[in-house]
Amino acid sequence: MSLILLSLVAGGAVGAVGAGVLRLLRPSSILVHVVILLVVTVLSVVAGIVTVAHVMFLSEHDLRVVLVTVAASAVVSLAVGAGFGRRLATAAVWAETARAHERKIEADRRELVAWVSHDLRTPLAGLRAMAEALEDGVVVDPAAVKEYHGRIREETDRMTRLVDDLFELSRINAGALPLTATRVPLGELVSDALAVVAPLAFSRGINLEAGESGWPTVLAGERELSRVVTNLLVNAVNYTTPGGTVRIEGGRSATEVWFAVTDSCGGIPTGDLPRVFDIAFRGERARTPHFSGTGGGGGLGLAIVRGLVGAHRGRVSVHNVGEGCRFEVYLPAE
Repeated sequence: MSLILLSLVAGGAVGAVGAGVLRLLRPSSILVHVVILLVVTVLSVVAGIVTVAHVMFLSEHDLRVVLVTVAASAVVSLAVGAGFGRRLATAAVWAETARAHERKIEADRRELVAWVSHDLRTPLAGLRAMAEALEDGVVVDPAAVKEYHGRIREETDRMTRLVDDLFELSRINAGALPLTATRVPLGELVSDALAVVAPLAFSRGINLEAGESGWPTVLAGERELSRVVTNLLVNAVNYTTPGGTVRIEGGRSATEVWFAVTDSCGGIPTGDLPRVFDIAFRGERARTPHFSGTGGGGGLGLAIVRGLVGAHRGRVSVHNVGEGCRFEVYLPAE
């Protein structure tokens, strides 16, 4: 009975020290906690065995055999336990990351539904009012009828763009975006995108500039990359004050192809920079969005940019520079 008590006391002492260590290292990672718990458990068993071995007055040879056996068992137990502990910690971290990602997706989904509902309510109410006015004969003047028809078409086009953006984003998030990579001359693609954005820039009094040289060829999906460039240019034009300048330039390093769009929007608040590419995030001024020539949109343009760049195994970032901000896209070089 005394041997059992001695073993319990020795193991309990080690366990108490281990509990204190765990308490001190409470903010540490799961792996650290698992390893410490494993070490304390093994050392408690070793302490009990060694204590009992000494009390039993074993011969020097027998004591050495016991100690060597216990040490070998402890090493094996620690090695095996550390391996399983590492796997357990990795699984726990992965599970927590997955849960955080799911929570973010769900929050983005709710925010997206709210933004889309907001963007659809106003144009739908306007379309209904104009359609009823035409149907009831309230508007009969040919010029007014033509204006109503033009406004109905504009609002319909805006909602069509919104639906197209939603469909594109859903394909990106589902991993169902078909990418057919070809050699794309970036300079030609940028030139086409500038031609598309030029009328919007002209209507807002924005100057468009492009680098004259340094445009590389990139292996990418032409349609998808064109969408990235166009979305960035439209976003820059929409938020640049009249009389400002939007500039796009590009180049390459040993491992990457890059292009950047710089505007003079006045800068983005530091707290908003990490959220710029989030779904439906458009900042406070977008509460009543209606940019010339494009309508409001659902705040999906930059989210689509991030998704398309990610599909190319690239990265996109934004930071404030001078009197505006700079969006940079990096894609793997051929």
